[in-house]
Amino acid sequence: MCLATVFKESDHTVLMRNASRIEVDGDKVIIEDIIGDRTTVIGRIKWVDLTGSEVCLVCE
Repeated sequence: MCLATVFKESDHTVLMRNASRIEVDGDKVIIEDIIGDRTTVIGRIKWVDLTGSEVCLVCE
């Protein structure tokens, strides 16, 4: 299983650990962890590091 840590580019604030699903809906990024908790932010994906299990978001 490949889980990721999702953080904001501006200040490296961790938005979610153990993210198992990321969905983009227009300007919204919906992040879901392995137990089903969801977080929605306004922004976009800047980069994804599959080897390091990290996702960087640019948030408003």
